[in-house]
Amino acid sequence: VGDSSVLTCPLKGMVTMLTWTASPKAGGPCSLVYRADVNKTERNCSDNINLTFRPGLAPALEIRQVGIAQEGNYTCEMVSTEGNFHTAYHLTVLAPPRPRLYCDEQGSPVCEAAAGKPPAQLSWVPESSSTAEEKGHDNGTVTVLSRFTAGSTSVTNVTNMTTCVVSHPAGNWNESIAC
Repeated sequence: VGDSSVLTCPLKGMVTMLTWTASPKAGGPCSLVYRADVNKTERNCSDNINLTFRPGLAPALEIRQVGIAQEGNYTCEMVSTEGNFHTAYHLTVLAPPRPRLYCDEQGSPVCEAAAGKPPAQLSWVPESSSTAEEKGHDNGTVTVLSRFTAGSTSVTNVTNMTTCVVSHPAGNWNESIAC
C-alpha cells in the first residue's frame, strides 16, 4: 500500500498497438490503449495508472500510490511486427499493520496489530498460551489482538518484561513492556 507497482509487457518487435486491461477487486474494469500509428493513448482508468514507454525497455503499466482497491488482475495485449502477445498479472496488495503494545486494566500486556493485510501473526516472549482474536474490516484488512497469558514458568523472577513479536510479509516488529 502506498508504493508504486510496475508491470511490464515483454517487448517483441515494433509495437503497433498495446492494450492494458485492469480488473481490480474493487470498482469496475478499465483499460489503456496505445496506438503507434497515431502515437496516442486512450484511457478510462484513474490518473494514478499510466503507460510508460522508455527507449529500449519493455512498455509498462505503472500504478502510483497503490491502494487495496487496485488489487486484482492486469492483462497486457500487444500487437507488434512479430505477432500478438499476451501477459497476465495478479496484483496482491500488502498493508502493513499498525502495531501497539499496552497494559490492560488488569495489568496484563496486550498486543495489537491493526489493519494488516494479510493478518499479522502475533507471538510472545516468553511464550504465552494466549490465542489471538481477529476482526475483519470492510476494506479487506484485519486487526489481530492478543492478551498475554503467563504460565507458571513463563515469567522469570528477575523481570516481568514481556515482548510482543508481530510477523508480517510487509515487515516485522517487536516491543517489550512490563505491566
